Amino acid sequence: MELKRITLPFVVREPVLALGAQTKNTLCFTQGSSAYLTGLHPDLSNPKDFADFKKDLSVLLKKDPQVIAYDLHPEYQSTKEAFKLSAYGYRIVGVQHHHAHLTACMAENGVRNQRVIGVAFDGTGLGDDNSLWGGEFLVCDYGLFKRRAHLKEIPLLGLAQAIREPWRLAAAWLYQIYKDRFLEQRINFIEGVDKRKWRVLKNMYAVGINSPLTSSMGRLFDAVASLVLRKYKAGFEAELALELERLSLSYRGKARPYLFRISLRQGRYIIDPAPLFKEVIKNLKSGVLKEEIAYRFHLGVAGMVEKVAALLRKESNINKVALCGGVFQNNLLTRLSQESLERAGFAVLGPRKLSPSDSGISLGQAAVAHFKE
Repeated sequence: MELKRITLPFVVREPVLALGAQTKNTLCFTQGSSAYLTGLHPDLSNPKDFADFKKDLSVLLKKDPQVIAYDLHPEYQSTKEAFKLSAYGYRIVGVQHHHAHLTACMAENGVRNQRVIGVAFDGTGLGDDNSLWGGEFLVCDYGLFKRRAHLKEIPLLGLAQAIREPWRLAAAWLYQIYKDRFLEQRINFIEGVDKRKWRVLKNMYAVGINSPLTSSMGRLFDAVASLVLRKYKAGFEAELALELERLSLSYRGKARPYLFRISLRQGRYIIDPAPLFKEVIKNLKSGVLKEEIAYRFHLGVAGMVEKVAALLRKESNINKVALCGGVFQNNLLTRLSQESLERAGFAVLGPRKLSPSDSGISLGQAAVAHFKE
């Protein structure tokens, strides 16, 4: 088994074995000032990938870890393995998904135990309130975090089916903004919406069946991409978001960012893309190039990141921002966000040797488990 070594900015008291996430899984063993990550196990629901995970797990258990770290999601195979190990006397520590993303980024960048403003954008991860997070701003160090801002939530209509049929996400956002009048909008996307299926989905949400709320930034990208590209299905997660990024990169003109509404509710900032969707629809109606719309969307998300970070800096006096999570595999978004933050005077951290995706989660889990001991 080949292991990737990361030098830690701290020394662990006891060896920790972190079991990672469900997809893009890696395991991480920490000892002294070193972290060792396994190769990738793409999807633990796949029997071969799970068998490889179990094989690597058995090898790392021989290194005598004292603590086992795991994701909070109870249905992850890695989490189930952690609870099995607890029966053999291992101490287990649950770590919130987005906190792990950010602490992985911190550890990779040599950050000692100091607070940062963490921006964690991904598909979904279970929050400590049992809801589905994914568009998060956390103020955190290795041991603790506070959720200070997040994307406004929408229903994930049909759970995983909403990822395979991103039109459901676009429809959910438009329904929040326009209610049933969204079907009267004269844009090409509406012509292809299955009205009968939409009525079923709306009723399903009304009675609370298979429609949990999510604050996912990845799902916002899917929704905008479905709307702009007029595509209703995806062959794999984030397929349309990738196409939207490629479209953005082909735009060569000047553009203004789309805007989000940011409001403070019960001590937390809620980020509402309603103004963005209204402007996108206006642009689609008037025949603005799709390349420009796609680029303005990326500019808008990057601008929102800087605005929220500035609000959090004002109240916390923190000037360091960490960017992590699968959405930051989008190189255009990452570049625009970093440029915007640096213009505002922030120090910006991003993954270096590791990917911003879930493959780095295990390193963050191991770091958090050490500081939670």
